[in-house]
Order: sequence, then structure tokens, then C-alpha cells
Amino acid sequence: MKFIDEARIRVEAGNGGNGSCSFLRLKYMPEGGPDGGDGGKGGSIFFQANNALNTLIDYRYARIHKAPAGHKGRGCNCTGRGGEDLVLKVPVGTLIYDEDTNELLADLAEPDKLVCIAKGGGGGIGNMRFKSSINRSPTRTIPGQPGEQRHLRLELKILADVGLLGMPNAGKSTLIHAVSAARPKIADYPFTTLYPNLGMVRVSANRSFVMADIPGIIEGAAEGAGLGVRFLKHISRTLLLLHVVDIAPPDESDPVQHIQAIIHELEKYSPELLAKERWLVLNKTDLFSAEDAGTRCDDILKRLHWKGRVFRISGLSHVGTSELAQEAMRYLETNPLEST
Repeated sequence: MKFIDEARIRVEAGNGGNGSCSFLRLKYMPEGGPDGGDGGKGGSIFFQANNALNTLIDYRYARIHKAPAGHKGRGCNCTGRGGEDLVLKVPVGTLIYDEDTNELLADLAEPDKLVCIAKGGGGGIGNMRFKSSINRSPTRTIPGQPGEQRHLRLELKILADVGLLGMPNAGKSTLIHAVSAARPKIADYPFTTLYPNLGMVRVSANRSFVMADIPGIIEGAAEGAGLGVRFLKHISRTLLLLHVVDIAPPDESDPVQHIQAIIHELEKYSPELLAKERWLVLNKTDLFSAEDAGTRCDDILKRLHWKGRVFRISGLSHVGTSELAQEAMRYLETNPLEST
């Protein structure tokens, strides 16, 4: 199933039922008085985060969601039945925006979190309630109130502990394949990954974390170039970023320029992203001898003036990938508060 990270829908809460105008008429009570009941409330629309879902694809096809209206009041002081609430299930990590105002209505970052997005209309008032000492036969009623209606934009942010950054063809998909059970598409052309891939990395029986392979980011991504800003938002919930770099790009371009371009895009999109813990992962060391690979890596680090942690790996031959996963797990365990 394709990963769908955004959908636009319309929700319509139910209208309240109208109040009833009725008079009691029995054989021995020809003037029994008003007995019109109130209308039932309309159904509200709720959204609930569900761990079993990982896509918004259902909302790409079902664009309009309506809750039932409340029933009209009836005689004998009978209140109309209320409309049932409609609960729409979405993946954990879904953001709900009002499409017309761009207001953030809800952030469903926790499993089973439930929020009301469109409130059902209140029930109307029957003529029984208008009876008084000076008005024994009221005919006045109040109709039910309309339910709320909204145009919504749903956005899904991946809930992952570790995010993979890097230019297209840096080897991110190969790395996530090496350390997890995820099987992303891998090929030798740019933008192999068109949708984020999630992989569960299990380092021992009871220790694991979620890794997200974010589609390749290129220069100008913050302005929409390439796959653009669409996937930059997925990085914002991760605790640790792994910046994967091809130490020998096939077009013979400079890896240092690639690294600096990604850093620049992060800074333009969100300075908070740039402040996240970020490790440099120098990939594809299997293409050279140990001495040549070491020389290339040392040159990159020297010219970059890199002060953070560095890992030298080969995602294809799995060299260094286990050590990288172990260190990432240790970091996540020692920084639990940041991930909330």
C-alpha cells in the first residue's frame, strides 16, 4: 500500500431535530394541553488516533463524512432520538487543520487520543416547554440547530525515533534494509524512495526503535524543489537524525557540497531541525580498499570541520551497520524525555 501523507476532506456534523408542536387529545381529556417533545441532538464527528493504521489513503477516496441528524420530537412529551456520533480513525501522528483558516485543530500524537472536530447541533424545543399560566395552548417551537461543517486538511507526520537524511542515492534505503525488516525499493537512479519507509530495528529481544527512510532531499527542497517540503515535516518528530552520505557519488560530485546543501535546507525549513542530534554516516566504503576508504572519509571530515559523531559503513555489505544500530539504541535510551 502506498504511503499517503495528506488528504483533504469535508465533515458535516448532524443537525439537531426540531421541537414538536403537539396537543394531548384523549377521550376524557379533550383539552389535555401541549405535549410536544424536544428534538434530539445531532451526531458529532470525532477523530481518533489508531496504532493499526499507517496511511491516510482511505480519506483520498472518501471525501465527505456526515454524522446522522437528531430525530424530531414527538407527542406525549417524547424527546427525539439523538444522532449517533461518527468516529473517524486516523494513524497516530495525524495533524488536523481547518482548510479555510489553516488553524491547527488537533495533533493526534498519542494512541487512542480522541478529539471532537465538528459538534452536532442542539435539539430543538417542543411546545410543551412554552406552557404558562397565561398561555395554556402554546404553538411555539424552536427548530434544531445546524451541526458544524468544516473543510479539513489531514497531514500525517511519521512517528519515528530515528530519521535518515541524505541526497538521492546516498544509500538510505539500503541502510534501512540492512538493519530492519523493511524492504524498500532500491535502484541506481534518483528518487527511488517516493514515500517514507518505516522499519523496526530490533537490537535485542526487548530493545528496538523505529527508523524512517525520508525521501531524498535536494537543494531547494524548502521551496518545493524535488520532492520538496512535503517530506521535510516528517523529520520533525524524530529524536535522532542520521545524515547518510555517499563517499563516492557516481557523478563525481563533491560529498562535502552534498552535506552542506542538506544542512542549508534544514536551516531554511526549521532551525529547530538543525539543532537536533545529527550523526554523520559515511556510506559505501565497500567500493574501495580499507586504506582508500579511510583517506576519502578523512578528507570529507577535514574539509567539513565536522565535530559530531561519525560512522563509516557499507549498507550493502552490512559493514558497521550493527554498531550504528546499537549506538542509536543507546542514545535513545539515555534521552527518553526528548522523544515525548
